[in-house]
Amino acid sequence: MPTKAFSQSENRMLQQFPKFTFERLTNGRFASEWEKYVTDQIALRDFWVGVKAKTDMSLGKRDNNDVYLGDGYLLQKFDRYDEKDLKTKVEAIDAFSKDNHDVKTYFMLVPNAVKVLEQKLPPFASPQDQLKFIDKVKKGLDKNIHFVEVCDPLLAHKDEYIFYRTDHHWTTDGAYYGYEAFAKASGFSPHGKDYFNITEVTDTFYGSLYSKSGFRNVKPDSIRLYLPKTNEGINLLLLDKNEKHDTIYKMDNLHKKDKYTVFFDGNHPLMKITTNSEQNKKLLIIKDSFANSFIPFLTGHYEEIYIVDLRYYNESISELVESNGIKEVLILYSVNTFSEDNTINRIAW
Repeated sequence: MPTKAFSQSENRMLQQFPKFTFERLTNGRFASEWEKYVTDQIALRDFWVGVKAKTDMSLGKRDNNDVYLGDGYLLQKFDRYDEKDLKTKVEAIDAFSKDNHDVKTYFMLVPNAVKVLEQKLPPFASPQDQLKFIDKVKKGLDKNIHFVEVCDPLLAHKDEYIFYRTDHHWTTDGAYYGYEAFAKASGFSPHGKDYFNITEVTDTFYGSLYSKSGFRNVKPDSIRLYLPKTNEGINLLLLDKNEKHDTIYKMDNLHKKDKYTVFFDGNHPLMKITTNSEQNKKLLIIKDSFANSFIPFLTGHYEEIYIVDLRYYNESISELVESNGIKEVLILYSVNTFSEDNTINRIAW
């Protein structure tokens, strides 16, 4: 079969044929990428994923492809992490903070549904404790980095619809509680929910975990947008595409499979938001996709917001901060992404 670059059903890039060198062969990278390549490119992959999920369910198994089938929810596993990699990541963040000592740096590490909604897990499921992981990161960070406590607010609202049933992200309601936590940490007053027109824009969203797991007997999700009742004068610049927009929402994407891309049309290396805020403040957000539904709450508080996704951005963060006169930086990641992805190390370049 022809090699595919992207899986629509799983909503992710597929492993391509690995580059061969003797060094990559001897250090194991070639073999590892070859195994991923064969797994990703096998003929009729989507069919076999579904067959495996149905077979496992018939045998009483309640996890497939690192996804638990819980009580009405699909929950992404959190397993062992590499202690050495974690230490390297924390040191990179500390190095950035020390190199930019006149910048106020915040760090928010968001637990996933597998911890906050652990009452939804199937019997005998035993993922690693994300709260212990978060505490380890917090203790390793430089004391000048302001750690944003978001676990307790989410746990306090665990009976609400704060995580999607079929997707790995928090819902907009969950992101709102993250926004309140950040406001408390940074010293500004958050807008109440009455500041927004809260609008449900779809109730047919099947997310990443639905695609990845092969489990199908789960209710679809709804997506709600918190739209300010006042005009905040928003302008969005997607610097990778050199596109300007007067909204941060891509409403056409509600007709596509990955409806979560209604926020910013997905992930981009670098974005810039300008508003009519009179606060005269600038913020840089270094993030994964959890931040996409969080950022819209900040447009009423900052005149300029710069947004970097280090998975796609290869320039110096320190130079970006200095050249734009940025005095506040928020690093926002979900626990799973932070534990698995090493691109956060680029923050120290």
